[in-house]
Amino acid sequence: MAEKIVILTGAGISAESGLGTFRDVGGLWTEYNLEDVATPEGFARNPALVRRFYDARRENALGARPNAAHHALARLAAARPGDVTLITQNIDTLHEAAGHTGVLHMHGRIDQARCGDCGAVVPWTGPMTAEDQCEACESVGSMRPDVVWFGEMPIGLDLIADRLAAATLFVAIGTSGAVYPAAGFVAEARQYRARTLELSLEPSDVSGLFDETRLGAATEIVPAWVDTLLA
Repeated sequence: MAEKIVILTGAGISAESGLGTFRDVGGLWTEYNLEDVATPEGFARNPALVRRFYDARRENALGARPNAAHHALARLAAARPGDVTLITQNIDTLHEAAGHTGVLHMHGRIDQARCGDCGAVVPWTGPMTAEDQCEACESVGSMRPDVVWFGEMPIGLDLIADRLAAATLFVAIGTSGAVYPAAGFVAEARQYRARTLELSLEPSDVSGLFDETRLGAATEIVPAWVDTLLA
């Protein structure tokens, strides 16, 4: 029987593409208060600040290029069609840029906008303003980044639960293990007797739950792991 692999990626996989992580020294949460830019309440208080914050992140993300780790995972998925599920906490689209299809963006995507009134989701590449109009319901000023903020429900949890239940191998790459529910995926996978592997620059907050941890730069250890798996 073919191995069913579920992979969770976090900010660490995109760091070498020039996209900052959140919790490292100099990370985004040391420059901004998360209550101001990553909560529904912050958006209600100061939507202009939140839009500017995500405008900058969007510009940065759209200018980034996938690195060797993204390309390696795309190669794995192409070689094992139907056997690899990729879940990402990242709102960038570097996995897609590397050729990976069917990525589950549990925290949304920076290249999309969502209407706060009707929920319509549309592609979005430029700045966002209070004058923007929803194409679906025509409300003005209701557009917000299509990202999951703290206090909101991540996307696709039922599907993710199904994939974890069927997994024989769970791999976390570049995740801090500090944000739930994603930090709980390793424990969930273990309940279903999946083997678990962590690939990270440094141990995560839940590193002790993994059967094995390999430390190093994502651009080095992820391609090496994929090469071994496909050998």
